[in-house]
This record gives sequence, structure tokens and C-alpha cells, in this order.
Amino acid sequence: MNRIDSLLTKLDVIANDISLYEMSLTHPSFHADSMDEGVDYERLEFMGDAVISLVVATLIYQRHPEADQGTMSKMRAKLVQTDNLFRLGQRLELAKYVRIGPSITKELVAVSKKIIEDVFEALMGAIYLDQGFDKASAVISSLFASAIDTIDVATLTDYKTQLQEAIQAEHREAVVYAVDAETGPAHDRHFTVSVSFGGTVLGRGSGSSKKMAEQKAAEDALRKKAG
Repeated sequence: MNRIDSLLTKLDVIANDISLYEMSLTHPSFHADSMDEGVDYERLEFMGDAVISLVVATLIYQRHPEADQGTMSKMRAKLVQTDNLFRLGQRLELAKYVRIGPSITKELVAVSKKIIEDVFEALMGAIYLDQGFDKASAVISSLFASAIDTIDVATLTDYKTQLQEAIQAEHREAVVYAVDAETGPAHDRHFTVSVSFGGTVLGRGSGSSKKMAEQKAAEDALRKKAG
């Protein structure tokens, strides 16, 4: 059993066209570094993104009959964002299977949210093209089911948008976010961000990504503004 077969076994997939899966696990550097004309995962990534979005939207619609259109859109956005796809890719240990050129390392692949997200999407695209929609839907559903059933609607609020709208109700200028501190090893970074307006710090927040820290900072600013 080769390594791709090992990955497909985890997904309960028997390949009809193994080249699709090889393509889904091929980083652009694999061919670029050797200056050949081989294909990589980018086109499959496009397909996978569309299939994942449709399946996740369907599951949200079926499992959250209480949610309105706006809430369902927020749920889908949260579930298909980079951080969640990275976590799912880690669960499948995708970094072990990615073919790369000498210009990057396996260590970099393992901690790169963008690469793992892209590979995850490409792999789902390969399953769709090789097995059809029903099988792709079953695989995606099994991977997302727990997150969809347990998603906390209270965490879906976009505090950055709320803060910007609150500020622009009184002023035309935008708020400014700045990274005050960045700590931890490359694979486990921690960010502290402040949000300011007119040179005055309105709030601060921390998180494992800049986006999360910015949301926390905006939430802090809104809380102080309300108080």
C-alpha cells in the first residue's frame, strides 16, 4: 500500500483514477523546482472549494432549521475558513502526503495553513471528480458533521464590522489595527493586537491568528464604547 492509498483508506475511498489524487497532493514547487510541465493541485482546489461550500451549506440547512439566511451564511463562512480547513487537514495528516520541491520543506508544509487548506480543498475536488457528488458529499459530511452540530452561533458575530459601522456613524475615517506583540514558535504563534481611531487606542485583544486577535480587539472596543 503506497502513501496515497493509506490516505484514501482513512477516507474510505477506492480510487478509480489515482492520478487525480496524486495531482491533489502536488504542491506547485514540485514541478516548478525541476522546471517541468507537470500539473499541481491548483485547478482541483477550485473544484474542491465549490463542492465543500455546497455540501456544508446543505448540512447547515438540514441540521439548523432555526437559523435564518444571515445566520446560515455566517455559519458557512466560519466552517469553510482557513483555520477550520487547516484543522481538518491536520486531522488527516495531509502534510505527510504532499509532494514538494526542494525549495520548501515538509516542516514548512506542516505549519502552513494556506498550503494545508489548499491541499484539503484539492483532495475533496479529486474525490468529487473521481467518485461523483454522492461520495464526495458523504466524505465531506463525515469530516464536518461534528463542527456543524456543535457550532456556537454566539461566536459568529463580526465585531470588526460592527466597530467600523459604529465609528463611521459618527466619522468618515476607518479604525486602524496594529500588531503590538507576536510570540511563540512558528507553528504556534500568538498575536496581541490593538485597534485605534485618531491616535487613541480603543481596545486590545489576543489570539492564535491576527484575524482572531483583531476580532477580540474590536469586541473589547465595542464593550468599552457601550460602557
